[in-house]
Amino acid sequence: MHFPITGVTVNPLFLILMGFVIGVLGGFFGVGGGFLAGPMMFMLGVPMNFVVGTDLTHIAGKSVVAMRRHWTLGHVDVRLGVLMILGTVPGVEFGAQIIEKLKHAYAVDQVVGGVYVLLLLAIGVFMAWEGRQAVRREHAPADRPARGRRLLRAARAVRLPPLIRLPTSGIESISVWTILIVGFVVGLLAGMLGVGGGFLRMPALIYLVGVPTHVAIGTDLFEIVFSAGYGTVTHALKGNVDIMMALVMHTGAAIGAQFGALSTVHFSGPKIRLAFSLLPFAGAFLVLSKLI
Repeated sequence: MHFPITGVTVNPLFLILMGFVIGVLGGFFGVGGGFLAGPMMFMLGVPMNFVVGTDLTHIAGKSVVAMRRHWTLGHVDVRLGVLMILGTVPGVEFGAQIIEKLKHAYAVDQVVGGVYVLLLLAIGVFMAWEGRQAVRREHAPADRPARGRRLLRAARAVRLPPLIRLPTSGIESISVWTILIVGFVVGLLAGMLGVGGGFLRMPALIYLVGVPTHVAIGTDLFEIVFSAGYGTVTHALKGNVDIMMALVMHTGAAIGAQFGALSTVHFSGPKIRLAFSLLPFAGAFLVLSKLI
């Protein structure tokens, strides 16, 4: 099937299957799946600026399905999600502006691809290490990462008012600024890399904010609906979205997201985090293979 906006020809069955797999992973891990879908689209020959915009469009639709399922399971902290949105949206716009400058400088593939690889490898290494430690200590209270407490203590040390209580996440007191800054940084990278930001936000919610893993997954998807939705609009206005390709991918993703979300109730937080660490390595490999 030829997609005239991006100028590439791709088998639609492959896109549907890719959407389904990423939907399952997204519903299970609370991520949009852009760090896998993006590299796959890049390998198919889609220009990086279209990878960014089209991937965000696909992520926005799929995340609505997965988030609704997690909502029924009680895994969404709405108060935390709204604060993350307030920080994320400006970051997404800033990231989209960076993409525009790189596009005009004809350097978007090299720069974005390089950032992708470094970021994914760093996240994969850290979560593999922490997840392995946490699986050994699954008796740790409140499903908090056993060896990630240094980061959590450092983030909690910020006591700049206003402070807020997040009962759904079991957090008695945290600075609003900590949440806003985390949201902005994740949004910046999401707008620049064409992802919903879940592969950054989910670890950030766990290790910096102290949210239990299952609640981090549901809240992350809640936030992705809005950040990816905004990213879709701003990239569409800049001509970076192939809507037909996004719709074909969403056909499989909407089904996969249901399966992934329901599967989380059968696994503990540490095991989910350890399994999650494999995904960034897969994304980094895909990008590297294309760049090389």
